[in-house]
Amino acid sequence: MANPEEENMTQITEFILLGFGDLHGLQFLLFGVFLVIYVMTLMGNIVILIVVSADHSLHTPMYFFLGHFSFLEIGYTTTIEPMMLRTLLSAHVPISFPSCACQFYFFAALVATECFFLAVMSYDRYIAICNPLYYSSIIDYWGCLQLAGASWVAGFLAPILLMVLIFRLTFCAANEIDHFFCDLKPIMKLACTDTHVAEITSFICTFLFAAGPFMLTLTSYTYIISTILRIPSTTGKQRAFSTCSSHLTVVSLYYGMLGIVYGFPSEPQHEDLLKSLSLLYTVLTPALNPIIYTLRNKDVKVALRKLVQ
Repeated sequence: MANPEEENMTQITEFILLGFGDLHGLQFLLFGVFLVIYVMTLMGNIVILIVVSADHSLHTPMYFFLGHFSFLEIGYTTTIEPMMLRTLLSAHVPISFPSCACQFYFFAALVATECFFLAVMSYDRYIAICNPLYYSSIIDYWGCLQLAGASWVAGFLAPILLMVLIFRLTFCAANEIDHFFCDLKPIMKLACTDTHVAEITSFICTFLFAAGPFMLTLTSYTYIISTILRIPSTTGKQRAFSTCSSHLTVVSLYYGMLGIVYGFPSEPQHEDLLKSLSLLYTVLTPALNPIIYTLRNKDVKVALRKLVQ
């Protein structure tokens, strides 16, 4: 005779995304706002890709990595925002078990890949500012391909074990995910078996694939700032800082948003607030990145102006 939990588990073929719940008639306004943000995010990153590809003056390691980063941002936002837009129009959006697993995997993989690329881009700036004589020999074409390839491969390998552990958990009668996408904590709350191993794996993955690249990025910028401060002329300092200011802004914004969301207490009374804070790194940060890289980057602005003319 089958165990009741096993019977319940076999009945669950889909989850229900609850989204933002009752929005008191604001759902169409919010849908319009977030749709515009999503389209602008896609357009901004596509423009960066076109400019970096079309302008030969931008065929340098720094902009090679920026092109990869923009392509990554397109995938990152497309993994989350279309489903989020659906939850704004309907309070209960069904998502199949495999689709939920895929969304979780690609979101986690792209977050890890973004962390690696931010570390690689900071390393590029570290070599350029702290060891300029060796820059062309260290960050050559083959070196760029290796660093970019390693970032993509490591990022997409990073969440495999965690995804397998989570979606092999036993899910009983409850199938409503109180979120606008298949995120880690809301899914694990639905499990009716022990999640201890998955929680430990999640902590290890976070430490290795988010905190690890963050520490590398932090170390690179410690050396960069120390080197810039030793430059005697004010003009030299400004020129050196201008080459990494946009990337430093993006790094601060990205890790700052992640720190706010995942460092916030996850008690039940904070669930709605955490859901709203999730918009910071799923919607706001990707929308601001193309603006930062165009408005705060002189080379991109010049290349964009040439392309338009």
